[in-house]
Amino acid sequence: MPTELLDGVYDITCAETEAGRIRAFLFSDGTLVDCGLPSTTDALLEGIEATGIEPKRLVVTHADRDHAGGFDALVRELWVETYLPEDASLDSEYEPDHRYGDGDEIGPFEAVHVPGHRAHQHALIDEEGGVAVLADAVSGADQRGLPEGYFHLPPGVYTDDLNRAEESLERLTDFEFDAGLVYHGSSVLSNADEKLEAYVYRG
Repeated sequence: MPTELLDGVYDITCAETEAGRIRAFLFSDGTLVDCGLPSTTDALLEGIEATGIEPKRLVVTHADRDHAGGFDALVRELWVETYLPEDASLDSEYEPDHRYGDGDEIGPFEAVHVPGHRAHQHALIDEEGGVAVLADAVSGADQRGLPEGYFHLPPGVYTDDLNRAEESLERLTDFEFDAGLVYHGSSVLSNADEKLEAYVYRG
């Protein structure tokens, strides 16, 4: 079932596995960010219905299976407008409606290229709304056994280039956002930009 993290911002956790949660984020303006695995599509659709929000667009942050595996099923069921990062390769029967890159605007969000975990990965930031979807640029610190409410780099075993991932975090410190939403571990729902900056420049 969906959890309303903030006013009009829903975490739809579709499954919990040994490797972590499979989730998507849905916003009251109709923006759905990522779409889980093929096997979690039914749970995602049930979660979307429970929010009462009609999705208008699906934005994929990067093409990992746990973020983009449900792409075809969502398109078939909802016929939403779709956005995929430039240079992302997706095994799909549907071509995305749009390819986006750094600085592009999608609904209320600005796309910010944050390579490292994957070369084509983007975060989505709505400074006016005070929220950022940080993709897998960072995880919640509790994924690493640390206290909730803080950030940590994702495990190196799941990251193509950990050094580049760390460098990409500096780009995110140029933006203001109170809430930072992550896919692994717990999202940071207050003072997220300050906590991220403290993590990036920790020493």
